[in-house]
Amino acid sequence: MNKQRPKHLALHLIKLPLPGFVSILHRISGLLLFLALPLLLLMLQYSLLSIETYTRLMDMLAHPLAKLMLLGLLWALLHHFCAGLRYLAIDLGYGVQLAQARASSKVVLAASLLLTVLLGAKLW
Repeated sequence: MNKQRPKHLALHLIKLPLPGFVSILHRISGLLLFLALPLLLLMLQYSLLSIETYTRLMDMLAHPLAKLMLLGLLWALLHHFCAGLRYLAIDLGYGVQLAQARASSKVVLAASLLLTVLLGAKLW
């Protein structure tokens, strides 16, 4: 046994491959969506309660910071969806080789960012 092994991992020195980066972003986006769910449900309730609460909600959502927050949630939703499709394909046995996994990771990142830009520009 090699006694020269480190006693701890220097996580800031480890270079994560692209599929690992996509996996971590998938988990972060899922957590972000889960934590935002009460806020989104509250927004839905305010939009359906009365015309006064709807107008107040629209005034709050017109603020640039609120728009930026919703744009972040839109990215989280789109990334989580695209990465989820990738993981479903991997579970079915498609794209399990290293080159295919790297290529599908690039597709997930590009697709989620492109869809966020397109839908965000339309909704802004």
